[in-house]
Amino acid sequence: MSEELIRAGLAALRAPFEPHQVGKLPKPTKQQTDEVKADFKKGVRCNICGGWHHPQVVHLDYVGHAAITDRLLEVDPAWTWEPLAFDANGLPAKDNIGGLWIKLTILGVTRLGYGDATGKSGGDAIKELIGDALRNAAMRFGCALELWHKGELHLPKDEPEEAPAVKEREAITDSRLAGAIEKIKNGEFTVEKLHKNFLLNEYQLKILEEAIMK
Repeated sequence: MSEELIRAGLAALRAPFEPHQVGKLPKPTKQQTDEVKADFKKGVRCNICGGWHHPQVVHLDYVGHAAITDRLLEVDPAWTWEPLAFDANGLPAKDNIGGLWIKLTILGVTRLGYGDATGKSGGDAIKELIGDALRNAAMRFGCALELWHKGELHLPKDEPEEAPAVKEREAITDSRLAGAIEKIKNGEFTVEKLHKNFLLNEYQLKILEEAIMK
């Protein structure tokens, strides 16, 4: 795959998520958790996340495992992950505090991620470990990066401008793709603009790559 296609694909990972893809995650303090454990009636049914917890719990924005997986598939249908190490039984090895290190590969680029499932056990813990590790590794590619940061990632300009609306990419027909490829070859269009405005399937990505490489 050409460097231009890789750069365009990795840039697409950083696109903002739609509001319906962003959930609310309750983050109680240890004191709040202990209070509700000691007296169940000190908790409330939250109208934000639907959980039962202390009424003064803070909620954080987060993108779940399904939305992250959807974004990875959109950018690279052949993305993969693997544990950093295996145990004696051939299963993913956890570190000495129960965490899981993984390698996430997207468009041929590999980065590390770490998953934790504190407070969970059994199958739920394994699923949480994998999902948390994938979210963490995807963040290393810039996926949902703003949601991980507790402050402002980028300071506003002196005269902040209204953020442009995020345009939803549409599918492109094969005939229209052929025309776009011709314009790219003539210098009238770029691969970055193509990925920004249109959603290509796996077959079309292959056609584009072969055309660019010629």
